[in-house]
Amino acid sequence: MTKLNTMVFAAASAVLVAGCSQSGDTDSVDLSAQAIAAAEAVGCKIPAGGELHIYTWSDYIAPDVIAGFEKGLGVKVVVDTFDSNEAMYAKLKAGGTGYDIMMPSSYQIGQMAKDGMIDRLDHAKCPNVRKNFDPAYAAQVVDSSFSYSAPYSVTYTGFMYLKDKVPTGVDIESWSVLESAQLKGRVTILDDIREVIGAGLMSLGYSINSADPKEIDAAVAQVLKWRGNIRKFDSESYKTEVPGGATWVGQGYSTDVTQVIVGDEEAGAPPRDDIGFALPKEGFTIAFDEMVVAKDARRKDLAYAFINYIYDGDVAKVNMEYICGPNPVKPGIDALDPAYRAIIILSPEVIARGQVLRGFDDRPEVMELYNKAWDRIKATEAR
Repeated sequence: MTKLNTMVFAAASAVLVAGCSQSGDTDSVDLSAQAIAAAEAVGCKIPAGGELHIYTWSDYIAPDVIAGFEKGLGVKVVVDTFDSNEAMYAKLKAGGTGYDIMMPSSYQIGQMAKDGMIDRLDHAKCPNVRKNFDPAYAAQVVDSSFSYSAPYSVTYTGFMYLKDKVPTGVDIESWSVLESAQLKGRVTILDDIREVIGAGLMSLGYSINSADPKEIDAAVAQVLKWRGNIRKFDSESYKTEVPGGATWVGQGYSTDVTQVIVGDEEAGAPPRDDIGFALPKEGFTIAFDEMVVAKDARRKDLAYAFINYIYDGDVAKVNMEYICGPNPVKPGIDALDPAYRAIIILSPEVIARGQVLRGFDDRPEVMELYNKAWDRIKATEAR
């Protein structure tokens, strides 16, 4: 899931490789002291032993961050992953339990709170959040009071693409790229109701959060027009299929794309200068993924210690260098290499083109419009 435009990627790949530590050739960092301090800051005396269970997106927490927490507090961190908010929510709704922390996107949190899945956040137990949150990100967060959640990382949705496969005359920085007959069968889009319908809405000049039935219908028609070129709806495969050549253009998340471009040479994945990332000029998705505490969490003490730990500046710096995107932790952002910081953090001019996804938990009739629209779109898969 990072965020760079085409020109930035072309000019700055060397800096990205130096900044991101997806590659195994960087020295590990011991963050155990920060874990101890994060727990002690709230008077949390955590007994050694036990497990913290986290439900999040793939490749979304730096191994050194997990290792530091485990070493400092003498516990085990168990990470399970999901590939869409809808999949995460459906699992929890069906009775999935055992998690202490989940990391849904902002727009999903209101519904989770309404359903009684998560606790209201106790800020006395995670003081680093309000202390270190970077106010520059306030406009990108749905709930700036952090009633139920602590912002974790912001992602921007655009196109991952093979530079030499984009046909001449096709604008990779526009949703119109999905209409190119030359890309038939070489395009994937996310398996995500809000991202896909949102793409249709933004391509037509509408709000990504439209509640107008006519605009939603028009967005469906737009997506169905693209459908003839689309290989499949999938929220993970673009990360391997674009590098492998099966897909030439894949709708995807900025941090995921940057991680692929940077590469992981220890795992046999060198940097990829032939891959780019573009943000559509008509509008792109801005979505914060946030940390929430499960209502039925077994280790709420560990959950709060971990949230407080993530908002430590040293921890955030290491984490950002791994996930290739920003945590909204000002001391961590300030500690980044300036050249790397300039790349992973979008300018206000670019941010102005983005739209923040918001939820409809207080307007179920609107979410029902989206669900029915999604059913119409997905019905084409069976044909």
